Amino acid sequence: MEDPGHSIESVLIIIDIQLMEKTMARRKNGIAEDLFKITATLPWWMGIVLAVVVYALLQPYAILKMPIQAAPGQISHVVIEQMVRTFAYYGQYILPLLFLIGALISFLKQRKRKNLVRIVGSGKTDDPLHDINWKDFELLVGEVFRMRGFTVLENDSGGADGGIDLVLKKEGEIFLVQCKQWRAYKVSVTVVRELLGVMVTKGAAGGFV
Repeated sequence: MEDPGHSIESVLIIIDIQLMEKTMARRKNGIAEDLFKITATLPWWMGIVLAVVVYALLQPYAILKMPIQAAPGQISHVVIEQMVRTFAYYGQYILPLLFLIGALISFLKQRKRKNLVRIVGSGKTDDPLHDINWKDFELLVGEVFRMRGFTVLENDSGGADGGIDLVLKKEGEIFLVQCKQWRAYKVSVTVVRELLGVMVTKGAAGGFV
């Protein structure tokens, strides 16, 4: 089980990194897609907690009774309340559903990570890293860091080796990780400099490539 106390700051950093990469790439994803992707990077139990909290917050507004008639000076206020009620009515179902689906994806990824460790550690093949793709390699690296006591969050930003792949936290310190595919035997100076720049910007204590 991941330490909840170590998760919040790491979550904020991973969200900040994802927003930065999307801005640099000028991607135009919808809010729903962004919420789903961010939730899928969190520990699965956090997605369930978010779903419950959002439903509890929106449900009272969804059943809020609106006045039949409004005074001339209160029309704009009534319109705003109606917009909030409409958002709450649909949001009380849509947002928790997004969070729950994200939690399910996170849970399946957790199972896959453990399975990757089992397969690689079984020694059934001479070089098991040849049999996994770049994304599975990132999951494997993340699980290895978890086994060493780190809290780990994956950065699902799309594309192999695009930016920061993992955010780690241990003993109050943040570490950033960029995973390179097994074919990359040497890491260029440019990659190291880019990682160092992000480390300085985010206040990370260290980084891994």
